[in-house]
Amino acid sequence: MTGDPKVAPPTIRARLMKALALALMPVLILGAIQSTVAFHRETEMRRSSLGLAAKRAAATAQARLEAADILLETLAPGAIGASCAQRLAQAVERIPGYINLIRFDRIGRVACAAKDTPNDATRGGRAWFQRLAAGDDMVVTTDPGASYAGEPALLAAVGARDPGARFDGALVAVIALATLQPPLSDPNLPYGAEVALVDPAGRFISFTNLQAFPQLEGDWLAKATKRGQVLWSSADRSGAPRIYSAAPLIDREVFVVLSARAPGVFSWTRLNPLTGLVFPLLSFGLALAAVAVVADRVVLRWIEYLRRIAELYAQGRFTVRPVEAENMPPEIRALAMTLEDMADGIVGRDQSLRDNLAQKDALMREIHHRVKNNLQIISSLLNMQQRALSDPAARAAMSDTRQRITALALIYRALYQGPDLKRVDLRPFIEELTAQLIAGDATQATQVRTVLKIDALVIDPDRLAPLALFAVEAVTNARKHAFSRRGGTLSVTFTVRGEEATLDIADDGDATAAALDTPGVGRTLMTAFARQLRGRTEIVRNELGGVTARLIFPTPTSPALALESDTVTA
Repeated sequence: MTGDPKVAPPTIRARLMKALALALMPVLILGAIQSTVAFHRETEMRRSSLGLAAKRAAATAQARLEAADILLETLAPGAIGASCAQRLAQAVERIPGYINLIRFDRIGRVACAAKDTPNDATRGGRAWFQRLAAGDDMVVTTDPGASYAGEPALLAAVGARDPGARFDGALVAVIALATLQPPLSDPNLPYGAEVALVDPAGRFISFTNLQAFPQLEGDWLAKATKRGQVLWSSADRSGAPRIYSAAPLIDREVFVVLSARAPGVFSWTRLNPLTGLVFPLLSFGLALAAVAVVADRVVLRWIEYLRRIAELYAQGRFTVRPVEAENMPPEIRALAMTLEDMADGIVGRDQSLRDNLAQKDALMREIHHRVKNNLQIISSLLNMQQRALSDPAARAAMSDTRQRITALALIYRALYQGPDLKRVDLRPFIEELTAQLIAGDATQATQVRTVLKIDALVIDPDRLAPLALFAVEAVTNARKHAFSRRGGTLSVTFTVRGEEATLDIADDGDATAAALDTPGVGRTLMTAFARQLRGRTEIVRNELGGVTARLIFPTPTSPALALESDTVTA
């Protein structure tokens, strides 16, 4: 069963900031509520302002048309004769907003005009002209059937009557639509407002910025006609949110549409409403930043400093001291002093342990030295006894025993002379052991040449003893059987290959089948030593015709010395 991974506790900075955030949260929530209320109030004020502007534009246009009706009725009786064009031109120049004034006869021909008038052979059959002939007092249209101006305009026409009250033509005023729409400089309009005039089909007749208006669809026309005004929110052609207001400007002929930007986060119109949220939020952020900075400068910086000191102590560098402790807050300074006292205590105990360890090392070296001396005394006694013997078999047995004791003495000498009482460098040990085994037999008259190739390895005494005794038996057998009648070459090779190590001791003598297969005390001891190392032994004929005694065992876990294997020839 596996448990959930441990979650790291929050840091000091996080805890302080969390506590401050909880303390300031009511102020922030109150500011958010006040800002929301103010924002909705501002939005409603903007919508109301836009709707009132549309109504004012409609009222202004209606007043302009009523004034045009009075003007046309005033000019109608005198708009005949040679001075007609001059009188109409003077009226156009004096009254702003009028593009042209035209007098038509009863069949639609131009009687006189203030400016040039387009030809229209079917003018008398136009709907607006027929309505006047049918008795309408005034007709307003944005689609007169011909272009009477070089800009969007509408025609306001009244009928003329002869003394018999019969239809005698029409007097038409061409009015620029731009003069009917509210100016953008109107202080009552919201900031960034745009104006457009639209026909009943939703087509834009005049506009200040077409991108600020959407495609007009839906029932806005019916609502504007019924209510006199309609308000809605939508996105403009660029996708920005805006507020729109529409009102009929001239009956069902022209509608005015106003567009204003919807309140945004960075809109200047929301500056006052946002003060209820921005200032608390700004204070909230500044307070959190101040806590973070103060926590870092007053607490966390010194904790990090002490952590680095502790890391140095963990590396054994106890001479380092927190020299900046005087600048710390008192609570953290006390911790630094405690840490320094701990380091002094560790240094004292460490020195005491080193002294005790050095004393124990000296005692162990003395013990190894005395054991080595005792073994050498035994070896000397055996050597003296060997010289007193006359039986060759007894002398040989005594010599073998003395060689084994010499190998053990060499192990203890390597221990007390080496830098480590628990490890022995195998290369110089095998070199010295081989030299002593070859030179130690005084009865050997032949010359033996040794070739050693040994990989570097550091080994503990428990594994070194059976390895050394195996070498003693192998070298002794080679000396007896291969070099007894003639000299030769003794090869000692030690290799480390991954998880296994191999010791080969080979001679170049003439090995018989009996020498390879005949069991003896030496063969039994070699097998026993291999078992102690959890390895195995092999006795085989080599390519030189001699015998190779091979010991294969698991590589000791002791770290190898950083030395390259080399070949030593004696």
